[in-house]
Parts: sequence; structure tokens; C-alpha cells
Amino acid sequence: MTTATTPVRRAVRQDPAERRRALYHLASAVSVLTTGPEERMHGTTASTVTLVSRSPLLVGVVLRAGSSFARLAAHEGRFAVNVLGGEQADVARRFADSSRPDGSAAFAGLAWTTDRYAQAPLIAGALAHYICRFHSAHAAGDSELLLGHVVRATADEGLPLLSYTGGLYAGALRPAKETAAS
Repeated sequence: MTTATTPVRRAVRQDPAERRRALYHLASAVSVLTTGPEERMHGTTASTVTLVSRSPLLVGVVLRAGSSFARLAAHEGRFAVNVLGGEQADVARRFADSSRPDGSAAFAGLAWTTDRYAQAPLIAGALAHYICRFHSAHAAGDSELLLGHVVRATADEGLPLLSYTGGLYAGALRPAKETAAS
């Protein structure tokens, strides 16, 4: 009989700022998450939205711990993900600003429609909209992972707004060169 042993874990000595700087090199699409109805509307910017499962179709969103959005989405039972286009950096910045007005005032001057299922704002010009039923929320270190079951999704053409090295970027995407397998 073979007995597995747990390897000895050694402390990794690296400047935490250097690790954070390296992790900023993960490029990701920028989205604005919204929930409603109109009298309780809320939106927040997220740069970490990912497909978690294809069956059932689940997306995951990383938010700061104690996020009011996660609490509101859980309370309402549904929310929308608006994947922003390259020309929507101002929208991303608006919903990332903690001093923005509360409720519907945060959406003033912004073109949007209300999704009939989620009762959440769908931001005009977004590249894609994912309408989600709240699945669960989980604490993860200093963050919270919000999972949503995608009940409907739509997509348009255009270039995405990307978060990379702490900044927002828009521009042409070029396919990577293909090389012959070695």
C-alpha cells in the first residue's frame, strides 16, 4: 500500500506589489452589471466576468467583498451583464465611481432600456447583454464571486472595451499568428 505524503510548503518571498503588477497583465473585457426595478436600480463596473459552466450556462463575476451589487442581485433574484464596447469607457468610469448618485440618478443621460425579465437596465451600445437569474454568491479572499444562470443573451458587432495593466483600452483586435506545431 502506498501512502501519500503532503509536501512541505515553503514561504514564497516576493514583493506583494510585484505580484499585483504582474496580475494586472490579465486582459479582460469590461462590463457594467445592472439590477432593477427602476425604483431600486443599481449598476457597477466589473472587469472580471467569465464563463464558468456551459451546462448549466453560468457566468461568474468577481466583486469586492460586501458588494452592494451582490446583495441587491441576490435580493432581486436576477441581474444583467452589459459587455461594453470600445467607445464606452465613460460608462465604465461612471459606474466605477463610488461617488456616483444612487438609484436611477446614476443612469441619467445614459441611453438604456429595461429588460422585461430582469427588470434591469440594458445599456445601449453594449456589445452583449447577458440576462441572468441569481445562482449564488461566495466569499473568496477579499472578493465575492457572484454566479448567474444565463437565461438569455444577445450580441452585436464591434470592438470590446478592455481592462489591461490598470487602464482601459479600445482598438482593433488582430488574430495571433498561427505557427506550425513543433
